[in-house]
Amino acid sequence: MADFWLISVPLDKTSLTSVEKLKRTITKTHLASCWRFSIPDLKVGILDSLVRVSDDLSKLDTLAECVIKKTCQCLKEVMELTGDKVQEHTLANGDHRLNQKSAAPSPLKTYLTSLRVDLMNCVTKFQWDKAKYPTALPLSTLTDLINKEISQVEAELRSRATAYNSLKTTLQSLELNLNGNLQTCSLNDVLRKEDLVVSEYLTTLLVVVSREKYLQWEKSYESLSEFVVPRSSRKIFEDGNGGIFSVTLFKRAVCEFKAKAQESKFIVREYSFDVEERKQQEIMKLTVHKKEQYGIFVRWLKVNLTQVFIAWIHLKALRVFVESVLRYGLPVNYQAFLLETDRKRSKKLKEELSSLFVHLDPTASMKEVSCDIPGLCQQEYSSYICFHISTNMLEISEPSAT
Repeated sequence: MADFWLISVPLDKTSLTSVEKLKRTITKTHLASCWRFSIPDLKVGILDSLVRVSDDLSKLDTLAECVIKKTCQCLKEVMELTGDKVQEHTLANGDHRLNQKSAAPSPLKTYLTSLRVDLMNCVTKFQWDKAKYPTALPLSTLTDLINKEISQVEAELRSRATAYNSLKTTLQSLELNLNGNLQTCSLNDVLRKEDLVVSEYLTTLLVVVSREKYLQWEKSYESLSEFVVPRSSRKIFEDGNGGIFSVTLFKRAVCEFKAKAQESKFIVREYSFDVEERKQQEIMKLTVHKKEQYGIFVRWLKVNLTQVFIAWIHLKALRVFVESVLRYGLPVNYQAFLLETDRKRSKKLKEELSSLFVHLDPTASMKEVSCDIPGLCQQEYSSYICFHISTNMLEISEPSAT
């Protein structure tokens, strides 16, 4: 995965010559691709204001990248498609045609591939959005606008993700309960109302019996109470662990029967057709609601991931402008350009840049540079101004072969 380096150098003769040398070098060696990065003339303000804005932008840069990563990760988790989720994604994109699941590509991978192309175009063909971020506004106001936008997305992401995950968890819990073990699973598909005797005096209980106790049950269930109807037991359902048996008895003996059954490790489970029917209806209702919310949430994630990324690039442009003024002085006199390289070539490219622009600050070649002025220090100090734009959050790991 390639990354972008946003570079700024002054417009002095030596630097201009170095830029031309850099372009020739990267063309020959394929170290990187290069684009001009246009930043409009912005209001400079006073030095103290610039230093504060620089500090605020640095913190906001970290927040913006964090929000982008969270949004992208949330999108990956929600769109992680297996089996019947393919259809959910199809519906979320407005396509109601049924796809062949076995032949369908991963919508997540397809989308992230397409998204990366679009976002990279936003970077390489960057144009300042003057309608959204008017250049006549002070730098501090522009910073506040971006901060408000990113913070709002962060808060809404947290709220929407919590609501969606809560809905998903509730549905999974109900489905697990309804399709779970013999004590909780639904029997409406195998049990008919006429199978349960319910009269003024008689009732039918359902009893969970483990496989190893089948013979014990058959021999002993009639003796658990003298009011059990003889030969009334019938196996209703079974799985690998055991079965559910029905037994009919007088209502007044229910408590006695339950107590004796518990002593023999037989579990009497409560069952109501009406209750189970309501549970199934609730699951169907939540399933439909989840599909609706899936579409709404995915569309929101897609739109806001793009918007926050674009705001982040504007923030990077602001940082380049502010740092260029702080480091290279007034009048505003710098040029910005964008380099795209991969991780294998990044070390060599960094060495080339350091060599070409060492004249800007010879101290940058030292291993440790002491700097106490906010805005003038970066995580990796160099003689030129450089901000990284990482795209690794758009990567999707391939499933391991089994």
